[in-house]
Amino acid sequence: MVPPVTHTLSRPQNHSPATNAATAAPAASFLSAIVTKVTGQTALEYLKPRLFEPLAIQDPRWDSSPEGNSLGGYGLYLRTEDIAKLGQLYLQRGKWNGKQIVPRKWVEQAASKQIANENEGHAKIGPDWIEGYGFQFWRCRHNAFPADGEGGQFIVVMPDQDVVVAITADTGNMEGELDAIWEHLLPAFQSKSLAADSAGHAKLNEAVSHLIAHPKKSEN
Repeated sequence: MVPPVTHTLSRPQNHSPATNAATAAPAASFLSAIVTKVTGQTALEYLKPRLFEPLAIQDPRWDSSPEGNSLGGYGLYLRTEDIAKLGQLYLQRGKWNGKQIVPRKWVEQAASKQIANENEGHAKIGPDWIEGYGFQFWRCRHNAFPADGEGGQFIVVMPDQDVVVAITADTGNMEGELDAIWEHLLPAFQSKSLAADSAGHAKLNEAVSHLIAHPKKSEN
C-alpha cells in the first residue's frame, strides 16, 4: 500500500486550483496528515473533544495509514445514529445544543456549490452527481447536499425540508438510494406537524424490532 501522503504528492496536477472537480480520498488523507503535523495529534484524537464528544458520539474508530495518520478520506466507523448527528450539525449550520461547534461560515461554504462538475463525467453515475461540489460535500437535486461513502453510506441534508436522512447500506446503487428518497420521502414531508398516530407508531416499532442486518458473505 502506497502511503496516502506519498501517493497524493506523486500525482501529476493537470488542473489549476478551483477549476476542476475531483473527489480523491488521498487528498482528504493529506489534509488529515496536515492536522497531525500542526497539532501533533491524529485527526481522530484532535476531533474527539471538539466534535465527537459534544455530539455524544461514543467510541469512534478511524483506521490509520502506514504513516500513522487517521486515513481522512475513508476508514471512519460510526453508527447510523452518529452519522445522523453529523448531518444534523450541518443542518443547524454548525450549532449543537446552543453552542457553535463548527463555524457557521465554514458550514455554509462547505455545503454550497464551489465548483461546477456537470462536464466531469459524473452524469454517468446519475443526475444527482452533476449539481456541483462543495468542500467534501456533493450538491444534489432539491437543494440538498449529501456526504456519501463506499457502497451506499449516506448523509443527505435537506435544508428546505429541515430533514436529515442517514443511511448505512451496501447496495452498490447510490443513485437508486437517492431516487428512493426523492420518490418516497420527499413527497411525504409537510410544513405542519402530523397528527399523533399511536397505531402507526406501534406498527413502525414492530417493523423496526424485526429488522435484521445481513452481513456480506465472504468471497473466500
